[in-house]
Amino acid sequence: MKDYLKTFVLSIAAGFCIGIGGTVYLLCSSKLLGAFLFAVGLCTILLFGFKLFTGMTGYIFDNKPSYLISIVIVWVGNYIGTLVTGLLMRQTRVGDIIVESAKAVTSKKLDDSFISLFILGIFCGIMMFIGVDCFKKNWQNKDFAAIFMPVVCVAVFIISSFEHCIADMFYFAAAGEIVQGLPTLIVVTLGNTVGGVFFPLIKKISEKLS
Repeated sequence: MKDYLKTFVLSIAAGFCIGIGGTVYLLCSSKLLGAFLFAVGLCTILLFGFKLFTGMTGYIFDNKPSYLISIVIVWVGNYIGTLVTGLLMRQTRVGDIIVESAKAVTSKKLDDSFISLFILGIFCGIMMFIGVDCFKKNWQNKDFAAIFMPVVCVAVFIISSFEHCIADMFYFAAAGEIVQGLPTLIVVTLGNTVGGVFFPLIKKISEKLS
């Protein structure tokens, strides 16, 4: 129980980090610059050991079934962190700008089809797994790829309009469309999960075939 509580706290912190990344993205007039600056959220999460849903799904096959409980807890914690961040930013002097930018972002998501959201979620999940896994494998060796790949992967999924469920949580909170965004979040979450396990599943299949 204590481990689950720790996981919950670390997941809320991760939600705050994604909220900060989302804030700078919404305030940037350049989508390209905003895409790269958004990566501050993921980099902080990786460096501080916080818990991010899309950073954990790729390791489902490497853990016991109880790991699934942790993933659900992290999703909820991430949601709380992004929700609080979004609501707080609405109360600041840049609140009007953030709300307007967030609504411009969420309107495209709300008008999109579920199949489109799901597919875009899959590709985002793939990019997130690549970024997180590169960090895990290279950080101990102080390899440049440890930070370079997470930053690039985040920029790629944002510029490509791939869907990230935790980032979307923040956007909907900032836009004041929490209830309206729930169906979108569920579909994108499923897509992110499929994308997260895609490469690990291929690797396991190839190992059995070799």
